Parts: sequence; structure tokens; C-alpha cells
Amino acid sequence: MTRLEALLGELIRIPSPTPPGDTRAIAAFIAGELEPTSASVHVLAPPEKPEARSVVATLGEGEPVLMLHAHLDTVPVAGDEQGRWSHDPLEPTIRDGRLYGKGSVDDKGPLAAMMGAFGALAGREGRRGTLVLVAAAEEEVGGQLGTKWLADAGHLPPADFIVVGEQTHNRVALAHKGVLRASVTTRGRSVHATNPDRGINAITATARIVLAFERYHAVLRERTHPLLGHPTCNVGVIQGGSTANAVPDRCTVQLDRRMIPGEDPEVVEQELLGVIADTDLEDATAELHDLLFSSPVDSGLDTAYGKLFQTCVDEAFGSPQETVGYLPGSDAKHLMTLKRGDMVIFGPGSYEVAHAFDEYVELTELAACGAILTRFLEQALLGDADERP
Repeated sequence: MTRLEALLGELIRIPSPTPPGDTRAIAAFIAGELEPTSASVHVLAPPEKPEARSVVATLGEGEPVLMLHAHLDTVPVAGDEQGRWSHDPLEPTIRDGRLYGKGSVDDKGPLAAMMGAFGALAGREGRRGTLVLVAAAEEEVGGQLGTKWLADAGHLPPADFIVVGEQTHNRVALAHKGVLRASVTTRGRSVHATNPDRGINAITATARIVLAFERYHAVLRERTHPLLGHPTCNVGVIQGGSTANAVPDRCTVQLDRRMIPGEDPEVVEQELLGVIADTDLEDATAELHDLLFSSPVDSGLDTAYGKLFQTCVDEAFGSPQETVGYLPGSDAKHLMTLKRGDMVIFGPGSYEVAHAFDEYVELTELAACGAILTRFLEQALLGDADERP
């Protein structure tokens, strides 16, 4: 077992599910691993949730500022996962070239690779500039009390290049979708089901709205982004009624509207309102409420650091690699205001095996991720001044 595999195994053994979001144990472990590097290591948490601890380690000073970011929390072991794992999800297991365990790919694999690269650079002389490693809490519930709080509270510096660790099969991802979540509540009038025509059925009215959102989703296919495809609209939850022998007077659905870069959330909100307004609800009424927004991410490879990072990836693969999009969201959205140059989403494995039973990371991809990050940092922050970006 390599040092990187062993480190990932230790991270997996420390449970860090969000919810509930208690990351004290894993944050303490990460801080302990980083302290021998001579970095300035801080364990930080928002006052409203002191158990949601993140780690920020800073090595060096001055320009340039490079940032490695990953999250230290996982989703919980879901009910439908119970009994389906081939082994204990908190006991790392290597089988057929894969390391299995909860968080192995999302996001402790990228985190372990970043910690390894950070430690490798710390042991080298002739460094210049600043390297920041962020191990953030709360990503799995939107990052409001993790990365967003760290950025808003001034714990993270503006950076010339940022790597956000997520699952891209070690390709360079430059964009991910944003999301607008909302609820629609339809109200009718309840009467006894023996004569339902006297009432107004909120579920029936909601069904018309759901079909209208399905048609709206189809229209969204006309919009496209070169890396992310088209925006989407999904009705994911429906709640209404109390008993079969009464006409329901209330029904609520929850929407997930994924946005591609360039879409305006205020315009999207008006589109959702328009879908509702154009639906024949007869005598029922409907309200759009509880809107939550997270921004899309769109970057480029326009700077010397971005081009250097892509070169390191190409060399590792042995051929030029196309940039890709990352379909899920990430904490990159909370780092947009700190981005002075390029920002990439990068890491081993696939998001398709995250949040599921028998989650795993390919050992070859894990090793390649660590090697790419280490090579990039060495070329960016070491060597002769005239050879650096």
C-alpha cells in the first residue's frame, strides 16, 4: 500500500457525514497531518455551527497565490445503501485495483492527493509564493457554512489559480451548472370525497403544473453550453392530501432548475412564474416560493498557470486531453469572487459512483492525480525564476 493509499484509508475511517455535519474528528486528523509541514494550519468553524470545522493550511508567502480545495464531508450512508455494501463502508478495502469506502472518490480521494502534493512541496527548498490547502466542511449541503463562510469571513485569500477537487477522471473541467431550487404550492378547497365537484382539488391542479414543467424542460434543450449541454427542470418531490376520502386543499412540489453559464437567475425565476401563470388551474391558485440559488461556474485556461496545469495533465496521459464540464455542482461557485486567474475542477474517478453503495476510486487514477498535482506545484513554485510562469 502506498503512502497516498494509506492516507486515504485513514480519512475514510473517520466518519464525516453531512448531515449532521460534525467534522471535528476529521478536521483534527487533517490538521495533525499538516502541522509537520511547517505550514500555518487553522481549524475554523462558523459560530452558528461550531462542530462544522474546516481546515485552512498556508505555506509560504507572497505572489503567486495558488489554492488547492477539497471538501472533507461526505453524504451519509443512505437507507437504501444499508446492507448493499460488500464490506463496511468505513473500512477501506482494496480489491481489483480499486479502493472502496465511503468518501473514497467524493471527496476524500482528491483531498488525500492534495494533502500529499502539499506535503511534497513543503519539503522542498527554493519555494516562492503562497500555497493554500482548504479542506472544507458542509459541501454536501451547499457549502454555506463551509467554503462560503470561509470566503465571506476573510479566511481565504484571492488566488491566481485554484484547483477544486472533484471527480473528473483527471481531466480538466472548466464549468459546472448552477441550480435554482424552488417550491410551488397549489391551494384549492377541501370537501368530502362523496361529492368532490363541490371542492377544488389541489393535487389535480398541481398535476397540470407538473406537466407544464415537463414541457418547459423540453424547451430548454434548445439552449446549450459547449461543455455542459442544456439546462434542465426536474420536479423531484410532491406532497399533498391527507386521506383518500377528502378533496385535497393543498399540494406542494419541489423543483430543481439547473442553469448553464450565461443564464440569469432572475430571468429563470420569471420563466418559472410564467409556466405557472400559463397553466389553466381553473379555480385553484399557485405560488412560487422558497427559492435558493447557487451560481454556475465558467472558467478558461487563459493564464500561464492554467496552461501549465493542462500541460501537466497532457504529459501524464501521454497525449493532449480535451477540457470537459462537470455536471454536478461543487464549492467552486463560492470561490468565484477569489479567482484572480483560472479555476479548474479536477480529480480522480467518476461522480457516478459517488453517493452510492460500494463507492470506490481507481488506484491508478488516484496515483496519477497526486503526481499531476505535485508536478504542477513543483513547476509553478520551484525552479529557476525565468522558468516559472
